[in-house]
Amino acid sequence: MAGMKPLLFCLIGLTLRAWPTLAQGAGSGTEIVRYENESSSARLEPVRMDDRPGLLVIFEGTADLHYYARSETAPAPGLQLKVEAAAAGVEFGPAEFPPWQPFLDSSGKNVEAYVGGFRVFVPIRNPAVDPPGPTDAAVRIRGLACTSQLCLPPFDKTLTATLDLGGAATWVQIAPPPGTAVERAAAPYGTTIYYYLLAVIAGISINIMPCVLPVLPLILMRLVNQSKRAGGSRIASGLAFSAGVIGFFAVFALVSAVVNLTTGAVLDLNSLFRYPSAVVLLFLAIVFFGLVMLDVVALSLPAALANRQGAGSGTLGTVGMGFFAGILSTPCSGALLGFVLVWAQTQPLLVSSIAILLMGVGMALPYAILALAPSLIDRLPKPGYWMEIFKKSTAFLLFFIAVKLTLAALPKDKLLNVLTYGIVFSFCAWMWGKWVDFTTPSPKKWTVRLTAVATAIVGALWLLPMPGRPAGVTIDWQPYHARLVQEAVARNRPVLLDFTADWCTNCKIVDKRVYQDPQVARLLPQKDVLAIKADTTLIDYPATADFRQVYGEAGNVPVTIVLRPGESPTKLRGIFDKEQLIQILERLPEAGAHGREEELAQDTPGGPARKQ
Repeated sequence: MAGMKPLLFCLIGLTLRAWPTLAQGAGSGTEIVRYENESSSARLEPVRMDDRPGLLVIFEGTADLHYYARSETAPAPGLQLKVEAAAAGVEFGPAEFPPWQPFLDSSGKNVEAYVGGFRVFVPIRNPAVDPPGPTDAAVRIRGLACTSQLCLPPFDKTLTATLDLGGAATWVQIAPPPGTAVERAAAPYGTTIYYYLLAVIAGISINIMPCVLPVLPLILMRLVNQSKRAGGSRIASGLAFSAGVIGFFAVFALVSAVVNLTTGAVLDLNSLFRYPSAVVLLFLAIVFFGLVMLDVVALSLPAALANRQGAGSGTLGTVGMGFFAGILSTPCSGALLGFVLVWAQTQPLLVSSIAILLMGVGMALPYAILALAPSLIDRLPKPGYWMEIFKKSTAFLLFFIAVKLTLAALPKDKLLNVLTYGIVFSFCAWMWGKWVDFTTPSPKKWTVRLTAVATAIVGALWLLPMPGRPAGVTIDWQPYHARLVQEAVARNRPVLLDFTADWCTNCKIVDKRVYQDPQVARLLPQKDVLAIKADTTLIDYPATADFRQVYGEAGNVPVTIVLRPGESPTKLRGIFDKEQLIQILERLPEAGAHGREEELAQDTPGGPARKQ
């Protein structure tokens, strides 16, 4: 027992010495944002990560409230989560964030976000401060938080803590989460090799994803046929398929390098789904290959070209199949694949290109091994009618992938048109592949196939264009000014106030769905409604102050307020349907009636506008 006393005194001394830094980390933290039942708070703890001292910002929040990880996908540029630390005599490095996770926001798109509980590390670059005594540190947290329904106003919070740098050696050691910015900022040689291996493993794992499984029967059938060839021809065909797979990732590496060098943005496979045109093309490509598996249409080269190329046509088809297998990996590439891609593109160009290509090598590796060792193919089930049934069954899996995984990225109001065109497209492919055959006279064959192409083009022009704002149908918005509202109300003129903000995602949805509608745009002048765009982007804007003081709102946008003569204001909060506004506008008198009612108006200027 006597021997334990020195150890006990030592532990007590270390605890007392570290107490100023540990105490600040206790408690529930400082609230950053709150909306109804959704909230997020943060607290500070001094720690050591990879044997580097620093401040750990611990975020704790509910599952629906999220911060944006990238400026490119935030509702407005520069509103991603930012963490900066400062203290007298202390130099902090840039904040190192954990990997983001996809979040389905109010616009129906997956965005890069930090959700719920996560940690941000801010390293101290000069821990040997002289004298190494306590110092006050301030951590500034800025950005924008949203729920799945709406976005809150931008925040700017500062957390403080007292750091005893003299006791930095006793701070708790923690391990960095995989993929933090500390690893991405300056990856040493060993870490680079680790990511190269991870890239190969990620590529191999693609082959068992449901998006690639439908083409496996075709691949196996081709490999079985290849195994019967002579050695050189077999190996060349197997390597051709592998080259097609790697070729897809090489194209992606090239595009990603161009985007990164020209814009500085990081491109990942999920970026494909942010472009509706690319989503529709991928949808149609997957549907087309599903039709190929059902033998609705056959893939073949023209006879003249095939006769001239001989075996080369088979090689070209094998390369194309490998490339298509790479394309199919995009809808369900998985978190591991996306993680490697994001890391790769933050490294030097050579390192990032090698990492992306290694993913293609990993995906192609099993097929290259089968081509080089044909005896392994003998262990596969013998080809037979079951492979034909399995091939056609997987066509329906392809259709499922096309609808469920690909079209999930489209806005809901576009789905019906795209699905309808998918039927038209399938019908045209059936015309092309089954209405004619090799015995059909050439004039009839060209007539049928040109009709199929023309039908597909007309259907695309009818169903696929994204509806935009009709020419000549716009709303004459006036900037917000309290005097304009008061004068209109004094003359018994209806007023529509659209309270919005540049950083508000839901405001853009309301503008697109409601205020770009031709019927709404025509009703406003027809009813002589004064349309005012009330911008609350910044706290010192006039509309921001009146939003709270005059109209009694808490500050969350979008909110549409309709002031009607002799009635209480009508408020439409958040995302609403255009029919709600149309019903309100249709009950208003025609424009000519306001002049007759003005003679009877006895309200003082501004009175009705302030009525609640």
